[in-house]
Amino acid sequence: MALVGLVRVSTDKQNVDRQHDALDPICVKVFEEKVSGKLAVDDRPGLSAALGYLREGDMLTVQEVDRLGRDTLTGLMALADLFERGIAVKVLEGVGAGEHKEMNLLLELAFVLSSERRRDIVKKTKDGLESARSRGRVGGRRPVMTEALTIQAVALREKGFSLKQIQPHLRISEGKNKGKNPSVGAISQALREYDEATEVAA
Repeated sequence: MALVGLVRVSTDKQNVDRQHDALDPICVKVFEEKVSGKLAVDDRPGLSAALGYLREGDMLTVQEVDRLGRDTLTGLMALADLFERGIAVKVLEGVGAGEHKEMNLLLELAFVLSSERRRDIVKKTKDGLESARSRGRVGGRRPVMTEALTIQAVALREKGFSLKQIQPHLRISEGKNKGKNPSVGAISQALREYDEATEVAA
């Protein structure tokens, strides 16, 4: 039996050292990806590569269960595929910590709690943006990048899209520029304010 590690973060800005410190000493090989955990398995290069490497009787190892999937459905589907192939899962920390060879209530609970935590982060972000606006950081003309467009831009960034790749997917919904794409500069500024607000609200 071989322990094979999976390291995942959502964006290039996030640090992977803590996960590598936990996995590198115990795993024969560690795969890494910087994509959203909400993506399907086929759209996740690290997880796909790990699945191609793993053999029956091996154990996929993650630091915490949400490295497998950031929402309940995605995580449970990834687990079901592993267990069907005879591959176990080892979770080092948090809810669901331990070795698992089949689906169980503890793993299901871990994914539910992970999804709740993600929703809480989104709420804190929205609260941070509201707080920034109340302090006068957002004033003057109505901003081109509304809260909805900002959240859409964040989701695309988590999938690995660059600013220029994000731009065509966004449409201004009101005002004289209705129907147009916001500028790359406006998107960049909105994402920067989003990241700052997230840090404040965390």
